[in-house]
Amino acid sequence: MANEQYQGQACQRLTLPCGDTVLVALQGAHVLSWFSQGRERLFLSPDNLWDGKSAIRGGVPVCFPQFNQRGTLPKHGFARNMNWTVGEAVASGDAAHIDFTLSTNPDTLAIWQQAFVAVLRVAMAPGQLTITLIVNNTEAQNELHFTGALHTYFAVDDIDLTELRGLGGRPEWDSVADVHALADEALYFDGEFDRVYSWGESASSNPLHLQDGTSTLQIEQSPSWANSVVWNPGEGKCAALADMPAQGFARMLCVEAAQVFDPILIPAGGQWVGWQRLTVS
Repeated sequence: MANEQYQGQACQRLTLPCGDTVLVALQGAHVLSWFSQGRERLFLSPDNLWDGKSAIRGGVPVCFPQFNQRGTLPKHGFARNMNWTVGEAVASGDAAHIDFTLSTNPDTLAIWQQAFVAVLRVAMAPGQLTITLIVNNTEAQNELHFTGALHTYFAVDDIDLTELRGLGGRPEWDSVADVHALADEALYFDGEFDRVYSWGESASSNPLHLQDGTSTLQIEQSPSWANSVVWNPGEGKCAALADMPAQGFARMLCVEAAQVFDPILIPAGGQWVGWQRLTVS
């Protein structure tokens, strides 16, 4: 593990003997970069403010304890805007992981009256990245309710030549058109795309495959996440985003492990674990 500064942000870098490397900012425990098998796998906007307060566009934002604007908290919750505490890196053979922790503090209590400890584990093996969110309810009597996501931005060479497979037959809500349907087996992207897919209990046994030219990435998530979200702003919406270049939409696709509609409930003293695993194939 190495301390590093990126655009003024305090970061931690893990590097494997094979050359794979991951860079994580303390703000938001935000994975900024995953370089694997000779290629950067994540999209990071060059137009971020990097002021230590604004949410970072790209990489893997941790949305907690609220998804989007589905509640009274700031958009996508507060976890992505706060500094997390870094733990020790642990290496075992050709793999390694590092934990980041965020817990109840005066800033969280000012907007969310809930006692909690959240841990984000970033784990690497050759050609593979696993990001695990662990939420502990430290209340003595009350349940903890939350929604959220691992809002992963994948780097693609050309969105027009990108396809995503593995969601066929899943319930799909197209939030742009407000239409409910069943998903096609292969998804293609021409214009704004913002859809939520519901899994039931089978998410971990049905990996998705992101095809980008000659590169394929397998995307898995734990069944503790009820949804997957697929998002690309398209040219029109992208032009209106202050922290994205006008053509940034053509180089990215979000595929998120998410809890959108029904909050996760953790009993007093309980724990919830949700992960997303990315494998170069």
